[in-house]
Amino acid sequence: MFNLKATNGQTILTSEGYTTRAACLNGIESVKKNSVVDARFEKKVAANGKPFFNLKAANGQIIGSSQMYVNEKNMLNGVASVMKNAPDAPIVDMTIE
Repeated sequence: MFNLKATNGQTILTSEGYTTRAACLNGIESVKKNSVVDARFEKKVAANGKPFFNLKAANGQIIGSSQMYVNEKNMLNGVASVMKNAPDAPIVDMTIE
């Protein structure tokens, strides 16, 4: 799995779990590619009333999800942060063996 972090170190997007490192790296590349397309962000509200978003690939598969936010404004700021930070985000391997 991977986390996308903002410049302040806060996690702004979390992936699913992957079975191989190669699949995980493909997921990262998909986030970088799709994060610049506003239509790829699915904005939702959880059962508890808190907004969150999913980033989807062109095929509709979810490639990452946000945290739950206290309000829609903060969620939209989270989307903007992913759009800003994902395309050029460095890959830091934190593999634990």
